[in-house]
Amino acid sequence: MSTVHPRAHLRQAIGASDLVPEGGRFVVDIGETTVGVFRFKGTLYAYENVCAHSGGPVCQGRLVPRVRELLDDVQRTVGAAFDEDDLHIVCPWHGAEYSVTTGAHPGQPLFTLRGFPVDEEGGTVYVTL
Repeated sequence: MSTVHPRAHLRQAIGASDLVPEGGRFVVDIGETTVGVFRFKGTLYAYENVCAHSGGPVCQGRLVPRVRELLDDVQRTVGAAFDEDDLHIVCPWHGAEYSVTTGAHPGQPLFTLRGFPVDEEGGTVYVTL
């Protein structure tokens, strides 16, 4: 009889804290997994570098504030504005967007990026796979 053990979670140092600037990212290979680590409003977020839409290198895409539609009192469109409180990653392959803080696509919340625990200690960033 054999026993199957689930893969142990491994907390891996990926580098110095200053490699992940505010409003920016650091993409790194951890074994066979490529991970993007983002810092937004002082908090770190980590996602696998695979777009939920079609597998593209999402963490290497452009970072932009979410665009919100502006509506008047009767719900007619009157323009658009950037929402600086919701930073998005835009996949370079087809433009699919994901919120940095949730990993979710704004229009299709079932499309989400695979997230990983991430933390900082003593000036070093750690990702747990």
